[in-house]
Amino acid sequence: MSAQAELAASPHLSPEQSRALQRSPAQCVRHGFLQALPFILVLMPFGMLFGVVASEAGLDLAQTVGFTVLVLAGASQFTAVQLLTDHAPVLVIIVSAIAVNLRMAMYSASLVPWLGAARPRDRAWIAYALIDQSYALSIQHYEKHPRLSIDQRVGYFLGSVLATCPVWVVAMLLGFWLGKSIPDDWALDFAMPITFLALISPMLRTPAHVAAALVAVVGSLIFAFLPSGLGLFVAAPLAMITGAVVEALMERRNGARL
Repeated sequence: MSAQAELAASPHLSPEQSRALQRSPAQCVRHGFLQALPFILVLMPFGMLFGVVASEAGLDLAQTVGFTVLVLAGASQFTAVQLLTDHAPVLVIIVSAIAVNLRMAMYSASLVPWLGAARPRDRAWIAYALIDQSYALSIQHYEKHPRLSIDQRVGYFLGSVLATCPVWVVAMLLGFWLGKSIPDDWALDFAMPITFLALISPMLRTPAHVAAALVAVVGSLIFAFLPSGLGLFVAAPLAMITGAVVEALMERRNGARL
């Protein structure tokens, strides 16, 4: 009996955890793919919206495709194109796009305990394909099934990527080609807030998470008057500090009870 099969047979595991441990890496790819499919409902309009915005901003097809494939990060792509449209200074555009994508550094850090032992070539494509959807699905899956092997974890991540990243590129192309033929009443911009709500809501599991999210929302609204979206750069660190403080207080409180 293999090590994973022995773990799956443990009486301390739930039926769902046992099934997860028994999946082969190829089955994990399929499982991740299937679980990521619902995100297509928001990725399609989100990607189409970027194609429309990029076209209206004056980018040609090669520039839009290159931007999408190289960056592969919707929020920072929208930020950069919007600032280009507003004729913001180049330095502000670059700094803003990088700042919006700094969350990827935090994503990467939280994935190290789960994927840090992967082969170098796997870590390379994981770093490239790390997007909000692949991160949110994978980190929840890993925390729910902490005994998965590294190959099972990589397989699940690959499945989530295969279901989301190609859709983003295809949707962008559709938006670019269709452009002005898309009716205004389609309101494609609804996809952006819904996407992030769908990602964040399941992850608000502790008082620290809730406090950080609340401060981020309130801070973004208070500092919305700042130009070029700079209010987000003020709200983000305030939210992180709040989350860290609340978590420290909760740990101290729990420690005092023991």
